[in-house]
This record gives sequence, C-alpha cells and structure tokens, in this order.
Amino acid sequence: MTTSIRSDRNTGPRPATAASDGVMSPPPKLRKRPALIVAGVAVTAFGCLLGAWAWSATTNTVEVLAARDTIHRGEMITAEDLQRVRINGDPALEPLAASAYDDIVGQRAALDVAAGGLLTAESTTEESLPPQGQSIVGISLTPAQVPALPMHGGDKVRIVLTPGTDGDVSAGSAQFTGAEVVDTSLDETTGNTIVNVLVPYGDAGLLAARAATGNVALILDSGDQ
Repeated sequence: MTTSIRSDRNTGPRPATAASDGVMSPPPKLRKRPALIVAGVAVTAFGCLLGAWAWSATTNTVEVLAARDTIHRGEMITAEDLQRVRINGDPALEPLAASAYDDIVGQRAALDVAAGGLLTAESTTEESLPPQGQSIVGISLTPAQVPALPMHGGDKVRIVLTPGTDGDVSAGSAQFTGAEVVDTSLDETTGNTIVNVLVPYGDAGLLAARAATGNVALILDSGDQ
C-alpha cells in the first residue's frame, strides 16, 4: 500500500492569522531611522546651495580687458598685448570692458601693466607724442654705449658726451642731456640698440648732432632722481 505525504509548507508570505479571539494581527511596523532622514535633508540643502552659488557665479561675470604680457609705460599698445578675460563683477573694480578693445589698440600705456593685470581708464593715454614743447630723438648705441639692463618707456636717462678720436670734449658745451626713454628696439643688422628719447625742444638739435657722431653714451638713472 502506497501512502503520499502532502507538504503544507508555503514559501510565500504568510497571511495575517486570526487570533484566538477572532481579531486579525496587524502587520509588523517598519523601524524609522532619524539619522538617515536628517542626512538626506542636509544633502538636499547643500545641493540647493551649491546650485545657487554656481548660478550666481556664472551670471555675475563680466568680460574685461587684461594684459597678455607686461605693458610698460610709454609703449604703444598692440592687439598682441591684450586679451579678454571674464571676472566676477565687483563694484570696487573699474576695468575696461572687452568692448573697448578696438579703442585701446594704438594708444600708449600711461603706466606699467603687469602680465595678467586688468586695464582701466587710467592705464592708457591718447596724448600725442611728442607733447608740445618737447621732441623725440633717436640714438643708435653699441652694446658698450648702453646699459645691459632693459629700458622701458618713462625711464630717466642721461646722454653723455664722450671724447672723440682726439680724446677731447668740446669746450664750453654741456656734458650731458637729461632725457626720458620713449621706447627701445634692436637693430638686427648692426646689433645696436635704438633708443628713442624725449627731450626739451631746445636740446633736440644739439643731441641729434652729438648722436650722429657716435661720441655719446647713455646712463640709466633711478626713477627717484
């Protein structure tokens, strides 16, 4: 005789059973975790603050002009000297807007602007060179006649009369002429340094005559002189 064994096991969830008094048992309560709730709220708040900061940082920026390389006082500003950068708007700063790019190119620097520095209205000047009552004289100097230090617009110099081939200096003539450097360049053919200097109108003719002889030397003086 064969007997069969019936399995009453049920792998699924067991339904709520009636208690002995006929009342249904409630389902088990989920355990709350206050620490996780607080952490979730903090993360959400931080995300909102970060988003607000990012939005503010991108909407309050302005495009302005900055120096790509150092611009020295007295130099002509070229397109290669300038770059457009974006900065956060700050009432304490008054940089030139990027829209002034075409107006600035061709003007002269009124003061030194370091590489990366912002340009302002005071950084440039439209004053013509030479100004009234002054003249610009170009002097070609060998390496032995000019300091090895770089010279820039606005530097104070003295053009000194040196002895000629006979060893004499013209008697009764001034031994030097005070001047201000406008700019410098290198003559690649001769290796000489061309220094354009600003001098009073009355001294220009004498200085040009001296420079033509080659019997001059240039001394770079302190700006505090």
